[in-house]
Amino acid sequence: MTANKAGIEWVWVDLDDTLWDFTTNSRNALGQLYHAENLARFFPSIDDWIRKYLECNHSLWTLYNAGEITKEHLQTERFRQVLANAGYSNEGLTDLCHHLDKEYLGRLGQLSLLVPGAREMLIYLRSKGYKIGIISNGFYEVQYNKLRSSDIEHLIDVVVLSDDIGINKPDRRIFDHALLKASTTAKRCVIIGDNPETDIAGGIAAGWHAIYFNRDNTNTLPTPEGATLITNLNEISRIL
Repeated sequence: MTANKAGIEWVWVDLDDTLWDFTTNSRNALGQLYHAENLARFFPSIDDWIRKYLECNHSLWTLYNAGEITKEHLQTERFRQVLANAGYSNEGLTDLCHHLDKEYLGRLGQLSLLVPGAREMLIYLRSKGYKIGIISNGFYEVQYNKLRSSDIEHLIDVVVLSDDIGINKPDRRIFDHALLKASTTAKRCVIIGDNPETDIAGGIAAGWHAIYFNRDNTNTLPTPEGATLITNLNEISRIL
């Protein structure tokens, strides 16, 4: 459903790489981890470490979003696979992976860089009287830290996380759960997100309006049918 001003009361926004700059913050946290945990033992450079981690993490998140693996499996395997492939064969690998995951998420949640225009968009939406919700597949223990560290928590009315109900976007049940939590209807909601499959196709299938944020037009995937395309968050003011 194409977004328009008529009838919309709730604006739901994906968090990672729509508001909070996950791409940059994650690379920074991984760089910190490389030095703090002496990962140069296994990887010749930070870039090599980050590239191999991101490749593995992306594959696992695709499975997690589809409900094919658990959160716990993802959190362990994204480090285990990378270290095992780098030649780490110590029997303490599982314990090390749990430690690395805790350290990574802790560092990640302390970083605060937002996507350009994110704060201004939230302030604009509130000035126009919209209610604002977050709907995210991210983990409970770190998503709220991101909101606090970036100082946007006070601009959000409702947060819905896949961790809350054990269901990920694009499953329509998480969108239906958001409607119940906000006491609203699909026709009064719009989702803004950077992932054309989980955010946009998922929202449209649930009967929501949808705005696809293809940041700087860098994603080559097509815009889902029925969605409004933007390449900069400042464009929201001409739509809502």
